[in-house]
Amino acid sequence: MYIKVAFFKGKGAWHNKIVRQYTNSKYSHAELILPDNKTSLSITPFGRQGVRSTEFAFEEEWDFIKIKIDEQQHDRLLNFYNKTRGDGYDWFGMIASKYTPFHVKRIGRWYCSEWIAYALRLICVVDNVYAYSDLTPQRLYELLKAYRLEEGEQADNRNQTPSTPRHSHRNPKTKFKPASPGVYVKEK
Repeated sequence: MYIKVAFFKGKGAWHNKIVRQYTNSKYSHAELILPDNKTSLSITPFGRQGVRSTEFAFEEEWDFIKIKIDEQQHDRLLNFYNKTRGDGYDWFGMIASKYTPFHVKRIGRWYCSEWIAYALRLICVVDNVYAYSDLTPQRLYELLKAYRLEEGEQADNRNQTPSTPRHSHRNPKTKFKPASPGVYVKEK
């Protein structure tokens, strides 16, 4: 089964233009599309629902990255959604992360690309997502492209784990744990 991450590149409303200018990005929003190709999960800055599920029916002004997942990953993704459903938008974290050398995160608050990056980390699609101080939609797009997920290049167990970029030479059995936001240290 596949999920997709959709990146909005269209003109949109006034706030889309501001987000693109503020983040120096081609994209102003991201959504995570479930395997049914109809349901999307995300959060919008002006929505009162917080993290929400909605019907996704737009294709023209979006770029997509398709990601293969298994049933267990799908279940973990839905579990994360259920735990964060209704969480508010993280205006402070988004703005502060842009102007500091580390990621600023308010507990129980998210912005679209941050929520998606964290969800993908929880289901072991990507790792080290907080190595960047700002997780803009453009940064998330570049991160996912670096993992070569769309091309279906699945790692074999002898060389890499699925959460390791193809170009990485890290031993998959080496464990990393966060020491502080945006910093990962090797566990002894």
